Amino acid sequence: MTTCGESYGEALLTIVDGVPPGLELTNEMVQEELDKRKPGQSALDSPRKETDIVNIVSGMRDGFTTGAPVGMTIYNVDRHDIHVQQYRDVKEQIRPGHAEYTFFTKYGKYTDWCGAGRASGRESASRVAGGAVAKHILLKEGIESIGYVSESHGIKMRPMEFEEIKANYRKNDLNCPDLEKAEEMIEDILKVKDAGDTAGGVCEVIVRGVPAGLGEPVFDKLRATIAYGIMGIGAVTGVEFGAGFEAGRVTGYEWNDEPYMKDGKVRFRTNRAGGFLGGITNGEDLIIRLSVKPTPTLSIAQKSIDMEKMEEKELEAITRRDPSICPRIYPVAEAMVNMCIVDALMIARGYDHVCRIENPWRQI
Repeated sequence: MTTCGESYGEALLTIVDGVPPGLELTNEMVQEELDKRKPGQSALDSPRKETDIVNIVSGMRDGFTTGAPVGMTIYNVDRHDIHVQQYRDVKEQIRPGHAEYTFFTKYGKYTDWCGAGRASGRESASRVAGGAVAKHILLKEGIESIGYVSESHGIKMRPMEFEEIKANYRKNDLNCPDLEKAEEMIEDILKVKDAGDTAGGVCEVIVRGVPAGLGEPVFDKLRATIAYGIMGIGAVTGVEFGAGFEAGRVTGYEWNDEPYMKDGKVRFRTNRAGGFLGGITNGEDLIIRLSVKPTPTLSIAQKSIDMEKMEEKELEAITRRDPSICPRIYPVAEAMVNMCIVDALMIARGYDHVCRIENPWRQI
C-alpha cells in the first residue's frame, strides 16, 4: 500500500497493490472501517467535522476486484480559512511534541506548516482505507482482528477473554471493552480536556485464526514487520507482543509457553509470547500492544522557539485537537496489522507452492 495527502490538502489517496481478483468490495465496506476513526463523533474526539467519505476509483468491475491496484480517494471537507489562519499565525514556531523541528531540518522553508501536513494524524485515514481491503481478504480465510483501548492515563481495564472483548466491541465512545472501567476512563479524559491538556493511553490488537508458520526466520519475521507497521503510526511510542516487557522480570520456567496436543494439533497452554516463536506465528492468538502518546497540541502555554528569528518564545495553541488519540487510533492499528498478515500469508503460500515439499505440520 502507498498513500499521499496532507491534513489540509484537498484529498487523501490510497493505492493498494497485490489485491487478488474476485474479492467482493464496496465503498460501504471500506466506509465501515473509516467511520471508526472519523473525527467529531463524541466529546473525546477533535471537533473537526470531516465526513471521510471514501470512493473506490480503480481496480474494480461489477463489485469485484480485477487484480489491478485498488485506488481510493477521501476528500478533506472541513478546512476553512479560520483554521488555516490559526496555523499560519504560528507557522514559524515549534509546537512541543510535534514534528515541526524535524520537518524544518528536512524540508526548510518549504515544509507544510498547515495542520502538521503529512505528519498529521489525518494521514492515517488512508491507512484505514487500505486496511479495510486487507480485512476482507483475511475474513475469507477465517482470520479476525479486534483493536481496543486497554488503558487511558494510567487507568487499566481488567483482564478479559477474546469472546467478551468481541461482545463489547465499540460499545462506548472510547472502545474499551471493560464497560465499567471505560466510564472511569472517559470521565478522566474529559477532566483533562477541561484543563486544556490531553491524555495518553494504550491500545491492543488481538488477531484470532492466524495459522502457524507465517513470517521469515530472520529479517522479515512477521513480528518485526508488524512492529514496523505499528511504529509508523505517528502517535505510537512503543509496541510489545504478548506479555512483552514482563519477559525481563521473570525466569525462563515462568516465561515459556508449554505445548500440548489438542484435536491432533500442537497448541500452547499459555500465550506469553503473543502468538510468535522466532518471530513466526505459532497458531495462537496474536496479541499486540501499543503505547499512544498524549495529543501534543495543548491549550496550556509551553516554551517554544521561533525558527525564523531563532529565538525562544511561548506558545499557547488554539487549534483543534483530540483530548485523547486512543478512541481513533485503534482502527489504524487494526489496519496496519491486517496488511502485514495478508502480505505474510501471500508470501507463505507462494513459498509452499514453489517448494512443494512434504510437510505434515504445515497449516497454511
